[in-house]
Amino acid sequence: MLTVGIEIGGTFTDLVAIGPAGVTIAKVPSTPARPDEAAFHALAAAGIAPRDITEFVHGSTVATNAVLERRGARLALLATEGFRDVLLLGRQDKLKLFDLRYRKPRPLVAREDAMEVAERILADGSVATALDVEALAPRIEAFLARGGYGAVAICLLNAYANPSHEQALAALIARLSPGLPVTCSHAVTQEFREYERASTTALSAYVQPVLDAYLGRMESRLVADGFAGDFSVMQSNGGRVPARAMRANAVTALLSGPAAGVMGAVRQAGLSGVRDVITLDIGGTSADVALIADGRPDMARDSLVDGLVVQMPMLDITTVGAGGGSIAWVDDGGMLRVGPRSAGADPGPACYGRGGTQPTLSDAQVICGRIRAGKTLAGGLVMDEAAACAAFAPLAARLGLSIEAAAKSVVRIVVANVVAAVRLVSTERGRDPRAHVLVPYGGAGPLHAAAVAEELGIARVLVPPGAGVLSAYGLLAADNTLLAARTRRRVIGPGAAEEVRREVAAMRDELAARLDAYGVVGERRLEVSLDMRLVGQAFEIGVALEGDPDEAGLLAAFSAAHERIYRAPVDTRARAVEIVSYRVGLHVARAGLPGLAGARRLEAPRPGPFLIEDSTASIWVPPGWTAEEDEAGNLLLTRDS
Repeated sequence: MLTVGIEIGGTFTDLVAIGPAGVTIAKVPSTPARPDEAAFHALAAAGIAPRDITEFVHGSTVATNAVLERRGARLALLATEGFRDVLLLGRQDKLKLFDLRYRKPRPLVAREDAMEVAERILADGSVATALDVEALAPRIEAFLARGGYGAVAICLLNAYANPSHEQALAALIARLSPGLPVTCSHAVTQEFREYERASTTALSAYVQPVLDAYLGRMESRLVADGFAGDFSVMQSNGGRVPARAMRANAVTALLSGPAAGVMGAVRQAGLSGVRDVITLDIGGTSADVALIADGRPDMARDSLVDGLVVQMPMLDITTVGAGGGSIAWVDDGGMLRVGPRSAGADPGPACYGRGGTQPTLSDAQVICGRIRAGKTLAGGLVMDEAAACAAFAPLAARLGLSIEAAAKSVVRIVVANVVAAVRLVSTERGRDPRAHVLVPYGGAGPLHAAAVAEELGIARVLVPPGAGVLSAYGLLAADNTLLAARTRRRVIGPGAAEEVRREVAAMRDELAARLDAYGVVGERRLEVSLDMRLVGQAFEIGVALEGDPDEAGLLAAFSAAHERIYRAPVDTRARAVEIVSYRVGLHVARAGLPGLAGARRLEAPRPGPFLIEDSTASIWVPPGWTAEEDEAGNLLLTRDS
């Protein structure tokens, strides 16, 4: 049994394989123009033939990059009459409050590519205006013929409550334009709020052809090389699904790479009995942080990708532009800044010796001596200190600093940016970071972890073995997971608990049937939560359900969640409470997966300062810290009291 996880990042592609011979790791440069090629380069570097793999798990940024680089198909949108401009209007919020030149993110559908359809379904699922498909057929045929569209998104008002009109339109398009990909909102998200639902549907339709073609190419090449095992793909929610399921709902692949790292950190830290952690993933392009309480990552109900809303459960990960390739620059006010622009994989930082000339975080660490000059990285890259210094010279001259001082300043700014990101997921949400262990990974995470911990008052840092490839390990550690969310508004009163039981049972059975169809076997774990609010409120809070509560139990659970979030009790006797949406997850855990423990790096505890190098990352232990390796292979850094 040989299981292989390959995660494609912006700078490097990582592989972790677990089989009879133990754990094998490999790291090769990414190939941004042809990301699937890097996956096969990694297999070759590890000496693994596809025919020997029984399970292949993959994560990549293909879907995300298609959105960021606007490389998806030209998209058509069919919307209910009066809602043609739903994507242009969006919400009134601004992502940058003080930017006078701020413009809303550009929608994926141009106004001329949106068509209104005469129909109307009410929020209870009843039909107010019937859809006349045959009368619409000539208009839709002419609309599709003039556009040269690569995909169609259908998002009709309240289709989450009654999808019949969307289904009829999809059947019509299949008849008029066979082979044209069609994405219906009810198949993507069954929650209310028209803008969020339309945005998510458009995103799914936009990336569907790109991801489908990508996974198809990868699958074909694997099969051609003798692969006959199971092929699954990482989702943004921290679980994986068979590749054929992902090809049918591509939006769940957005941000899958960062999610894999979080799951790897949870599994590896758990081997040391650590369940309350803050993860810190610093790779080549960005730094990602997430908070885990009692072994479970926080989930976000919606997220942003390039400013566009995704109404889909995702791990609650905060990202800042602070990766090894992040470029240092001086703004118009003369202030030193780092990121979000990155040197990427090609040419990469100047110290890679591949033609890069701009100063980056990696160059700064080479100058500071925390990445050893002459060290060989994946793909034979040799760290070139002279090139790093040459890249920093113009920046240092502009700042009036020495090259060494400029490099140290860049490192301090990155630490400050990461600290701000950690506070977003901790103190700003009522969580004390000092009660957690910081778990860094990625090629640059362990270099900065102790400094970040000091700023936050965190006393312990846990560095997993093979930290630079932990995201690839997370692909193997992740559960097989299917999630469903459905809006069904109901005021809590007599009969509400029974209705909750019926809805949850129906959603559980639907997810179980899908797992059966995908051939996923194993013990299944059910998770249920409700989105609830006081009647009259505009937004709701998530309330996890344990057991089978009655009406009083539902109210008590809401009250407890409200007080935990807002630090204020709520009198549910004076104010009516309503259920807005149901959220159900079905998980099949990976059993018997070993940790990444390898050869010991330390024979005995050592106080800092010193530098530890393993095959995938460098670990900086500053003065005042002690490092010791435990039985799970994790390196525990402890700050002196």
